[in-house]
Amino acid sequence: MEYIKNRFYEKAIKCNAEFQRIRKDHGDVVLGQVTIDQVLSGMKGIPALVTETSKLDANEGIRFKGYSIQELRKQLPKIDDEGEPLPEGLFYLMLIGEIPDKEDVLNLSKDWSTRSHVPQHVFDVIDALPKNSRPMTQFITAITALAPESVFQKAYRAGVNKKFYWDFMYEDVMNLIARLPRIAAYIYRRMYHKGKHIEPNHNLDWAGNLAHMMGFESTEVKDYFAYIW
Repeated sequence: MEYIKNRFYEKAIKCNAEFQRIRKDHGDVVLGQVTIDQVLSGMKGIPALVTETSKLDANEGIRFKGYSIQELRKQLPKIDDEGEPLPEGLFYLMLIGEIPDKEDVLNLSKDWSTRSHVPQHVFDVIDALPKNSRPMTQFITAITALAPESVFQKAYRAGVNKKFYWDFMYEDVMNLIARLPRIAAYIYRRMYHKGKHIEPNHNLDWAGNLAHMMGFESTEVKDYFAYIW
């Protein structure tokens, strides 16, 4: 959906302006000193980069865009009141920085559904691997096999201006996320169900379709996502 892309662009423009302002006004400010002990212990406690996506606290646990997991379980949209939040909602929060409406989440599901087609050559690459290959090995290989489909790669080769990189990278990221359930389910069914694959159901949300293609029961899915959260 273009409106989600436009919202992301608007947020990114404001963040970039603030980034440039801080750099101009405070670029020479020293943040701290680095000790040999910090370097030898894995760069612990050294300010190295700016991030606002998540924060890991020893006492509170992880926060996403300032929200704890408990808060997100209450506030992010769900299919039903008894279920777990939809992954699309967390993605929207990480991308835009706001708690989405249910309509935003459902629109995101539809967008991913339209992008979810996986070219046959990707399945051919997976099938060419030994069946005793580790699932993650197959998964990474399949993702690499998607490279010829890259929108950014084609634009880069055509000489697109750097200021438009984000546009094509956004398309690649959305396409990749949309295709991951199909790839993951294919590998799972190949390894544990003798290659008896289940076709996607595009009426389901992103996680629901993954569960459907893997052959999970609804109760198993609920327990699985409760475990993840």
